[in-house]
Amino acid sequence: MKPKIKITIIKEDTGYNATALVNENFISTEAETFEHLKEMILEAVNTTFEDKNFVYTEDEIQFEYDLESFFAFYRVINAKALSQRIGMNQSLLAQYIKGIKKPSAAQTRRILKGVQQIGRELTEVQFLL
Repeated sequence: MKPKIKITIIKEDTGYNATALVNENFISTEAETFEHLKEMILEAVNTTFEDKNFVYTEDEIQFEYDLESFFAFYRVINAKALSQRIGMNQSLLAQYIKGIKKPSAAQTRRILKGVQQIGRELTEVQFLL
């Protein structure tokens, strides 16, 4: 049975870093862009489990982001609108996103809850045809 893969992605000054510990296998890779990082992650994961004949797709990997990485990748999410929606000072959220300040666990949960609520709402959207 293929183990579940949970990759932690962190925005660095020179790009992105991804790491995971899976069944005592340390997986790590980096890239300048998030798109290239996803390719590198797939390559690193599949190389790690090559001897077991496990082949992973992007859909089988859970990505865990820091705020800066998440908002860099999902630029479609408007930080100003999100801050208004969750009742957070826009400047404070911007500082979290840029990595200037580190949010507390409670603030991180608040931001995540807002993003997840938007996601749920978007999955229910229907357009008139």
